[in-house]
Amino acid sequence: MFHKSFFTLCLLFLVSLTLNAAPRQFTVVIDAGHGGNDCGAKGLISYEKNLTLRYALALGSAIEKNFDNVRVVYTRRTDVFIPLHERADIANRNKADLFMSVHINALAGGRISHGFQSYTLGTGERTGTKGLKENLEVAKRENSVIFLEKDYKTRYKGLQNSAEGDIMFELIADKNRERSVELSRMLQTEVCRATGRENGGAHQNNLAVLRLTSMPAVLLELGFITTPDEENYLNTDAALDAYTRGIVNAFRIYKQRYGFTGTQIPFNDNGDDGSSAYMSANIAASDDGDKAAKATTRTTRQTVERKRENAQAQRQPASREETKKTARARQADKDAPVFKIQIFAGKQKLSDGSPFFKGLKGCENFADGDKLRYTYGASTNYNEIKRLRGTILDKFPDCFIIAMKNGKAVDVNGAIREFLESKKKK
Repeated sequence: MFHKSFFTLCLLFLVSLTLNAAPRQFTVVIDAGHGGNDCGAKGLISYEKNLTLRYALALGSAIEKNFDNVRVVYTRRTDVFIPLHERADIANRNKADLFMSVHINALAGGRISHGFQSYTLGTGERTGTKGLKENLEVAKRENSVIFLEKDYKTRYKGLQNSAEGDIMFELIADKNRERSVELSRMLQTEVCRATGRENGGAHQNNLAVLRLTSMPAVLLELGFITTPDEENYLNTDAALDAYTRGIVNAFRIYKQRYGFTGTQIPFNDNGDDGSSAYMSANIAASDDGDKAAKATTRTTRQTVERKRENAQAQRQPASREETKKTARARQADKDAPVFKIQIFAGKQKLSDGSPFFKGLKGCENFADGDKLRYTYGASTNYNEIKRLRGTILDKFPDCFIIAMKNGKAVDVNGAIREFLESKKKK
């Protein structure tokens, strides 16, 4: 159970991180996959290790030329072998704000495929949640620097080795994954637009170099070295310029959004930040929303049961004081903020069966300026909505919790505080 000081600790922790981050440069670590005795995938005319180095160096040079106050760190600048864990360690040691690992795809058995793909940390297929748990431990370890501060026992009292501390670090790791997915979608749009290559999609999987980092991270698969025409293109100067331009464009959008915000607890209601523009227009409808729908059904059933209990209580004789208390409680419930999950936003009015909902039932929307914000679930209990959000993260990794009163969005941080204060009074 949250206690009163938890949010104070959160605020102090976040202020500390933001203040520490503000004056320093934005640091991006660029990793050229493979190297040395690890050639990576082999094509007819080239090795993956050489292509990744060429593209990584060009990308880093372009970022340095086009952005002020950005520091570029390379995991390797020459043909040397760097272990996977050391690549992640380089990013962690340099307190990077972003990690990008460049790779070239391949298929065995003479199979042919085309397209640019990007990967972020996730459970993937048949990998379970082990990678996510390991990434959480990395987040704890890398952010534990706060416990080296002289006054940490006072400033962060109750945070170290506590449930509250675990929650905080879990939220940090979760936010990093959300931003990674957002960047992945930006990259798919911008790189494919710049190069004209096929969009191979944004994917999630349990990749070692990603799960061992403590910041937003993405792995790029530029194309297939085992597909002759794609390998030939990847070896041209035109491809080098186009890929670099596309990646830099995506980086520019990402940096404008998160360049100096520091690590934040994902409670902020940022509205439509444009991420919906990167949603694929051909998402197929799915019935995989059953699990989340069942969670909503349970929430609805609990609400009905509470109403039934209240109705039964009202039939019992009550004193004048009890009547007053009941009236105050009803008014408090009426005025309480309603928490919802925003899944995306856009200008188009969508029907209930739209494939954009990915099988979720009961989605709602409300107008916000010239946009419609689409939401899922609704409850005055923040914890219920938080749990519900966890059931749909595989479908909407960048969804977030908002709060509403009288049909209008309100500050979600204030709504959470109001919810916690209300719990104490009950």
